Amino acid sequence: MNVDGVLFALLAGAGLLTAIAALLAREIVHTIMWIAILFVSLGLVYFLLEAPFLGVLQLAVYAGAVTILLLFAIMVVKKRIFSKEAVTGIGVSSVALAVALATLFTLNASSVTPPNGGRVYDTTLLSVSLFASYGAWVLALGFVVLSALVGAVYLARESRGRRIRAEGE
Repeated sequence: MNVDGVLFALLAGAGLLTAIAALLAREIVHTIMWIAILFVSLGLVYFLLEAPFLGVLQLAVYAGAVTILLLFAIMVVKKRIFSKEAVTGIGVSSVALAVALATLFTLNASSVTPPNGGRVYDTTLLSVSLFASYGAWVLALGFVVLSALVGAVYLARESRGRRIRAEGE
């Protein structure tokens, strides 16, 4: 087995373990963090498969934007986002059902033929047309969203909220 095969096996194993950890996590914030790690490992698999455009999109959209969106939703909805009130997680029977379905789908995947006869598309032109003149603006937007997340976490802390309410009264 070559280096690429070993890396793929490690990333696939990490992705599988983080997906299971996300399903079994008892707190919703931990679930979101496990999902973020899953998205990063999937983005690295795209890079390994020589699809850098998909890798960048995976890291930017899913590992970045979706994870931040989920954290914002939790901060808006829950008063105590890091408390034990937000208990999540699934049972062992659900994981067993998921493993059985994944095995069934894997066994059936060998009969599927690729669309378009397996023709490869060049994504270089698409990435140049999307990010050539707007790349700096997309990066700046990312920094704005990151600073908003940091500010929201700072303001969502319960002690900070009490202090602001006390000063306003």
